[in-house]
Amino acid sequence: MVSRRGFLTGSAVAATAAVSATAGSVAAAQVAAESAESATAKRSLEFFGEHQMGIEVPIQAVTNMVAFDLLEGTNLADMLRWMGLITDDIERLAKGEPVLADPSPELSMGAASFSAYVGFGPSLFQKLNLPMPPGLIELPAFSIDALRSEFSGGDVLIHAAADDPVVLSHGVRSLVRDSLPFAKVRWNQAGFSHTPGMVPSGVTHRNLMGQVDGTANPVLGSNEFDLTVWADGGPEWMVGGTYLVFRRIAMNLDSWDQLGTASKEESVGRRLASGAPLTGEKESDLPDYEARTAAGLKVIPDFAHIRRASDSGTAAPIFRRPFSYEEQITAEGSMDVGLLWCAYQRDIATQYLPMQQRLDELDLLNRWTLPIGSATFAIPRGVAPGEVIAQALFS
Repeated sequence: MVSRRGFLTGSAVAATAAVSATAGSVAAAQVAAESAESATAKRSLEFFGEHQMGIEVPIQAVTNMVAFDLLEGTNLADMLRWMGLITDDIERLAKGEPVLADPSPELSMGAASFSAYVGFGPSLFQKLNLPMPPGLIELPAFSIDALRSEFSGGDVLIHAAADDPVVLSHGVRSLVRDSLPFAKVRWNQAGFSHTPGMVPSGVTHRNLMGQVDGTANPVLGSNEFDLTVWADGGPEWMVGGTYLVFRRIAMNLDSWDQLGTASKEESVGRRLASGAPLTGEKESDLPDYEARTAAGLKVIPDFAHIRRASDSGTAAPIFRRPFSYEEQITAEGSMDVGLLWCAYQRDIATQYLPMQQRLDELDLLNRWTLPIGSATFAIPRGVAPGEVIAQALFS
């Protein structure tokens, strides 16, 4: 038999436990909410490694590409000092820390997946009388190009990206500030992608024409990625590096938006809603370039972008990493938009060039796109603690 005293004591204990449990649940929920709020700030990428950072990672939300031309008189010793400063800066920024003598350390609010890598254009090797690595070339002129100098070329490239625009801006400002004793800014081009959480992991991002962009990419971390992207020959400083083709591609959305869905899909060769090839159901389905309609016409036309880009379905020859850009809107409502299109590979002449020549010859998508910027860069291998980016090149 339970006494009145025992009953009251037991009830009090139960009530206390209930209150404690409720408080614990509230505290746990509060911790989870705070953790979710600061998740972006806490995300960081590894700086040291076999490869430079920011390439074999999920694409970040915002980017800025800054190209430099060497100041007259800049020599190999100067380059080594410059790379020493930049190496230290990037290592700190990747951890969400202020750079040395940072005038705005309060803006180091977290890493936010910050990354940056350094590349060198053909003109740098000419100016410093250095042998050019075998996978780097200057691109020939293409008939579709309308290139502008303010978007093209450059001796040195610093390409930074992050998941937060303030973190990115602060980082880029730091890197530019430490570069000015050695070089002047030739151009900078800023872009964006989807914010993390907008697109499920493993799903291809879309460009401003509504297309999934990068479907045929090799999977990050795969053997195919290694064989496509990372150089395994040439000078020691390039083994584990890669070669970048950069193209700024303007889009004419005014005329593109006037097309119906069927016309858009035929020009690309993929369904806009799913990204699947016109001969498939899922984005991952391989295109059937031999398939024909009941009337005997090719389901994926000869002029379709994916047919011209893929060389009739062979393995992906490059790794595409496109960011969108948006500049001005005219009084009439036309938007200056397009892609900061980056392609990484082992050898530009054998991987990117044949593909671009096919696109130059016949690609219906050329009616709505216009390359207005272009550059190529050799991106050296990654660094180990105590090393400097491209140390062997400039020593």
